[in-house]
Amino acid sequence: MNDIIVGLDIGTSYIKVVIGELNLESQVKIIGYAKRPSRGLRKGVIVSINDAMDAIKETIDEAEQMAGVEVQTVFTAIGGSQVEGRGSSGNIGVDPSGHNRALEISETARLKAIESARAVAPPLGQEPIHVIPQEYKVDENPGFRDPIGILGVRLEASVYIVTASKSARANIENCIHRSGYELGGIMLKTLAAALATLHSEERELGSIVIDLGSDSTDVIIINKDAPVFITSIPVGGNFVTNDIAQVKGISYADAEIVKQRYGCCWIEGNEQDEEVIIQHPGGQPPEQTTRYELCEIIQPRMDEIFSMVKKEVVHHSGLTKLNGNIVLTGGGARMPGVEHLAQSVWRTTAIRIGEAPNMGNLDGDESELNTYQQADFATAVGLVRHFSEKLGGDVKHHSSKKSESKGNDGHVMDGVKSFLKKFF
Repeated sequence: MNDIIVGLDIGTSYIKVVIGELNLESQVKIIGYAKRPSRGLRKGVIVSINDAMDAIKETIDEAEQMAGVEVQTVFTAIGGSQVEGRGSSGNIGVDPSGHNRALEISETARLKAIESARAVAPPLGQEPIHVIPQEYKVDENPGFRDPIGILGVRLEASVYIVTASKSARANIENCIHRSGYELGGIMLKTLAAALATLHSEERELGSIVIDLGSDSTDVIIINKDAPVFITSIPVGGNFVTNDIAQVKGISYADAEIVKQRYGCCWIEGNEQDEEVIIQHPGGQPPEQTTRYELCEIIQPRMDEIFSMVKKEVVHHSGLTKLNGNIVLTGGGARMPGVEHLAQSVWRTTAIRIGEAPNMGNLDGDESELNTYQQADFATAVGLVRHFSEKLGGDVKHHSSKKSESKGNDGHVMDGVKSFLKKFF
């Protein structure tokens, strides 16, 4: 029987679930997905366990019905203001006898160097969720990706440590358990999105993933196949909705509907005169406006978000040049015109919308993206990819309602294996 990996993305506005099936050849296929409005969250933090657990259960139930399986264990992500990242390094003598002889570096020595690098006190109220090797130095010679077998006296490991709020993590785990599921693992939200959307060349050359969420915009930079910087900007799509509500004098809920149906942040050509009808409360007559006027409300806020991200990256990442791409994920990446606006702010055409690979056709039309391939599902798909590779045949079997599982896109895991192996 094949194994089931479930990626659960608990967002402020929406909960996304993706169910993957892993066969004995370590090939993974997406067999179900669901997306439902969130409840019980504020600014990415669970504020009502009961509301959140009900929303999680409903979303997983919907995905189960599509997949024909019963879920027991889920894997989820954490991000926003709940996470922090920092670089660290540590070194050891390769000779265990302490005589400083030049010896071949073993796996044991490599792990000890990583342990030395991670031996730093986390920020108050935080605990490590990732310690990811970036590179190694052997006798002060830098640039080693894999030092095993190299002769040396001292080995230094440079790592990137991601920490998460203890209380936020505990609330997530409690909520999942009370929903009736086991928590199999947790990882950084943007790291999962990067695993789902970045190609190996982009990770090597240096790329930025910008996750456009409801209450925050989260950023990760991957360079030389390892994370080097993360940050979170406390501004997101909900601010756009609020701008529409204030300018047009409508409720937040109605403004969200207008944004979803007609919103754009870059407009050209005939779309400028497209008619938009806005319903006003209290029996007032509806307002007739244009998509161009709506864009004039939305574009400044989206421009501000990208400008804030750019400032953070330029001033705090320490990087002066990246040769990869800027990849946009999250619900905000689905807004028409977002790619053009980002290109204008960043002054580069090396920007694209993050799409997950095709891991099984579920929506019937092979010429179009499956729903789970779209930018707002990137984190959930990345969770499936990461934990299916990490756990392999060790994941628990789940009962299946299907008589047989269908075929699979066999090589979809190959591009992420080297990156996944960096996790410690």
